[in-house]
Amino acid sequence: MTRLSPDRRRPSRAAAAHAALLGALLLAGCAPALPRAEPAPAPPSGTGARTAAAHAAGAPLVVYVVRHAERIDASRDPSLSEAGRARATALAEALAHAGIGTVVTTQFVRTRETAAPIAGALGIEPVVVAAAGPADAHAADVARAVRAAPRDGAVLVVGHSNTVPAIVGALGGPRFDDLCDADYDNLFVLVLRDGAPVRLARARFGAADDESACRAMAPL
Repeated sequence: MTRLSPDRRRPSRAAAAHAALLGALLLAGCAPALPRAEPAPAPPSGTGARTAAAHAAGAPLVVYVVRHAERIDASRDPSLSEAGRARATALAEALAHAGIGTVVTTQFVRTRETAAPIAGALGIEPVVVAAAGPADAHAADVARAVRAAPRDGAVLVVGHSNTVPAIVGALGGPRFDDLCDADYDNLFVLVLRDGAPVRLARARFGAADDESACRAMAPL
């Protein structure tokens, strides 16, 4: 398990953790080697950060899937809590060197606020895929949006406890149980390449979840 811990004094530590995580994925199987993550100059407004190697023909698509950060209450469409805003910032710092070019959220405030720090920093307007029906139908819509994204940057998807597993499955990864209500620190990383098996790894970011609380709660 890799934890991506943001460090404002040494941004290269987050880049090194990201590179190590992808390296482990790529050495495990069929995906080709990716370059080390290095700090990049600020991109033009609206373009997001781009990875140079992704322009090569046949480059893999890297997809990061997270659940929204902690919410302020259990109402239908709440904002993030103070802890949630801190986690959203931690996500932006952890993926600052990941070459994110596309961000996908749902219509709900908590997913949009989770994505806001990194989308704002990179000048990206998120793609909103509405979550209005069954999780599997929504996941299929998200997978289509991901596969339609330009292959000149990685994709960040921000979902919900019951849609993250379905999205990972729709992208070709294994299907697992819904996340529980106390589970916020998982970062699922998929490497998609045409004609090759999908590679999946799990990292963690931001403040650690309370594992005992998660075991005692049902998924939401």
